[in-house]
Amino acid sequence: MSERFTAPPQRDSWFAPLSVDLIVKVFKTTFFHPFVAWIIPLCFRAQNMFWDAPPMLVSIAWASFITLCWMAGVINNRLAFGLPREVDLSEEVIVITGGASGLGLLIAEVYGMRGATVAVLDIKEMENGEARGVTYYKCDVTDKDQVARAAADIERELGTPTVLINNAAIVHGKRLLDMDISEIEKSLATNLISHFYTLKTFLPAMARSEVGGTIVTVSSVIGQVGAAQLTDYAAAKAGISAMHKSLAAELRETHPQIRTVLVTPGQLSTPLFYGVQTPNAFIAPVVEPVDVAKEIISAIDHGHNAAIGMPLYARWVDWYNVLPLGIQAVARRIVGIDAAMKNFVGRNGARHSEKNGGVIQAF
Repeated sequence: MSERFTAPPQRDSWFAPLSVDLIVKVFKTTFFHPFVAWIIPLCFRAQNMFWDAPPMLVSIAWASFITLCWMAGVINNRLAFGLPREVDLSEEVIVITGGASGLGLLIAEVYGMRGATVAVLDIKEMENGEARGVTYYKCDVTDKDQVARAAADIERELGTPTVLINNAAIVHGKRLLDMDISEIEKSLATNLISHFYTLKTFLPAMARSEVGGTIVTVSSVIGQVGAAQLTDYAAAKAGISAMHKSLAAELRETHPQIRTVLVTPGQLSTPLFYGVQTPNAFIAPVVEPVDVAKEIISAIDHGHNAAIGMPLYARWVDWYNVLPLGIQAVARRIVGIDAAMKNFVGRNGARHSEKNGGVIQAF
């Protein structure tokens, strides 16, 4: 279920596993959880503490505040994303672009083992050969004719697609002045234009269906902050994020039975960014594809509209653009985001490392 590659070199230290995300996760399951918060006043009461005792009043006030925040979060999600659609995996036909490796392959294998019908579109062969419940279609998603032929084959062999996961991506990792026009065109075609091809091909059938469907767009936090040596990639990811939000607005008005999921991860531990040095492992830890896959699968399974950002900073990165430009510049130098790509070698470097025997397991 995994792809073999050498992990990107990171700054080793005794506190490497510690991150803001881990701290927040611990607090969310303890002091910031309504159930745990109410346990405290109940324990005080079990000790025969009076209701008007200061510790009791403080604990009740805290538990009430946490409960109200939790309820506000539930209401916010309902207002933002609406009601879920019913999902029956035995009836779902899931199409994943770029599903031959990395995050796409992981999602494909999970759904294949769970009984869903999965079609993978990719220009390269699947890393692990054939996977249970997964059908591979060789397809260059930058070619609209190939996408149309693959769609016709899927419709005939598997059924009408109900879930589309636009995951295909490439990274050149070069400075703009070092890139050929052909490389820029290839990057934009794969990372941006292909989304329009697949949506125009698969979305009409979902729109006609009474059960609806789900559109998943895998973008990147780079589309919001940019980074040196990623001009083409950042432009494409910013484009698909804007495209997704506009599409979601259209579908809410015309086809409310179709759900949309926007995924905006930080650096993923996949060969796509092999060699990238994490700018700040505490604030911006490398995200494991298995964690992103869990969130995507959960959103699809429950029929939710969703906006998934991982790690924590990816959910708050919009505030970065509100800061004064001087502070933004200082922040970029502190975290080292524009130096992260200096050691980038990409998938070819991962394959070279595998041939030389330096491999680990990673999703």
